[in-house]
Amino acid sequence: MADEKVKKDGNETSIKKKGSFEAGMKKWGIPIAIIVILLLLLMPTPEGLEPAAQKSIAIFAGALVLWITTPIPIYLTSLIAILLLPLVGAVEDQEVAFGTLGFDVIWLMVSAFVLTSAMMKSNLGRRFSLWMVTQFGKTPTRALAVLVIINFVLAFFVPSTTARATLMLPICLILLEVYKAIPGKSRLGKVMMLQGLQADALATSGVMTATSGNIIAVGFINEQAGGSIGYMDWLFASMPSAIITMTITFFIGLKLFSIKEEGNFENVMDSLKGELKKLGSFSIAEKKASVIFILTVLLWATGDYHEAWFGFEISTEQTAVIAALLCLLPKVGMLEWKDANIKWELMIFAAGAYAAGNALDESGGAVYLISKVVDALGIDQMSHAMVAVVVIFLSMYSHLIFTSKTVRVTILIPAFIALAKTLGMDPVPLALAAAMTMTFTITLPPHSKVNTIYFSSDYFTIVDQVKYAVITCFIGASVICLAYFTWFGLLGL
Repeated sequence: MADEKVKKDGNETSIKKKGSFEAGMKKWGIPIAIIVILLLLLMPTPEGLEPAAQKSIAIFAGALVLWITTPIPIYLTSLIAILLLPLVGAVEDQEVAFGTLGFDVIWLMVSAFVLTSAMMKSNLGRRFSLWMVTQFGKTPTRALAVLVIINFVLAFFVPSTTARATLMLPICLILLEVYKAIPGKSRLGKVMMLQGLQADALATSGVMTATSGNIIAVGFINEQAGGSIGYMDWLFASMPSAIITMTITFFIGLKLFSIKEEGNFENVMDSLKGELKKLGSFSIAEKKASVIFILTVLLWATGDYHEAWFGFEISTEQTAVIAALLCLLPKVGMLEWKDANIKWELMIFAAGAYAAGNALDESGGAVYLISKVVDALGIDQMSHAMVAVVVIFLSMYSHLIFTSKTVRVTILIPAFIALAKTLGMDPVPLALAAAMTMTFTITLPPHSKVNTIYFSSDYFTIVDQVKYAVITCFIGASVICLAYFTWFGLLGL
């Protein structure tokens, strides 16, 4: 108990230090951003850089400072960027900046939030999770495996990492209560929570619509790299790596936190079946949600055959909008507009991120910056294979600096696309491989809301999480590197 107290106190001290550091960042974020913008705008235009590109770099750099230091909400920073781009002449027409809110990926994100709301309100996710555990989780190890599988299945239906964690944590707590697991002492509780947050992250990397960060990354890849990545392209490229990484780290987790010596595993299924019984028979809302989700997945999965079947193609974005429409239609769906928890601040942030990122790319500013970085680091002397490995590992561990997936995507994916263009590499597979790492925000509790949700259970310490996450990230990056050099080629990427 004393050791636990020391650990807990140490954790609290670490968090307080981090809190004071973040407070300093917030305090100085706006002055630094203003200075950065003015310096870049007023300095003589370097040789080889167009004036519009210089202005794009200035606005992007200022927005970057504000996105990282967060003295104001990230969506307000995006609004400022959208306003400044045409005002300073970084883009010729304001429609270039203002029009990003109408991008198809924005509609995909809106529809994803509607689908999440439907899943939560209908209670379908809770029923499915309890049914899976009671049917297939007869032992603690099997129960852990089933929880991982549920996380991967839910990634197809619930396009929000936080929503899935919010859905899964009560299920885990019910299980642990039945197993008589004690927070801070139970190894079963420790490994269940750690595997829960990691399964959430890895499953998210496998499904394009599982988080808005993936969707934003695809937008950059298709807009700036000339790609044509769709739902199934992402699934076939990323899901095998996610499954392999999760399988390896699942058994490593059981080695790190062995549950063999724990007992109290009798009569667990009866309690869980009782929880499932409380839900009663399938409600009308659950039946409607089931039909809509099945239809959505079928349309996403058969995108390559729509032209032959229907004479036209239903895109990923159109499918999502159809699903959202069905959820909201009177008598057909189960939601009213007020029930749709759409995060408009994220929509605004994404629009500003696209506006600033695309202005930087189209003006030539991104290529100019990357060429300077390449010269400074000597990356141009590396083989293309080594560049890919460096990019993937750099992208994997970038969450230690940038705690927001969307901010990391906005900063890094356009940069890696520009890097690939500068070095004569194909930017699509490189950017896709980097994007697959963006959901691995698993090292510390503040690195994502999912981490915080699971950490709040008190079943594991920060040290436990760091130990498990470092191994997972290394294995994940290695598997993605292997996929980049082998699997991507077989897929024609």
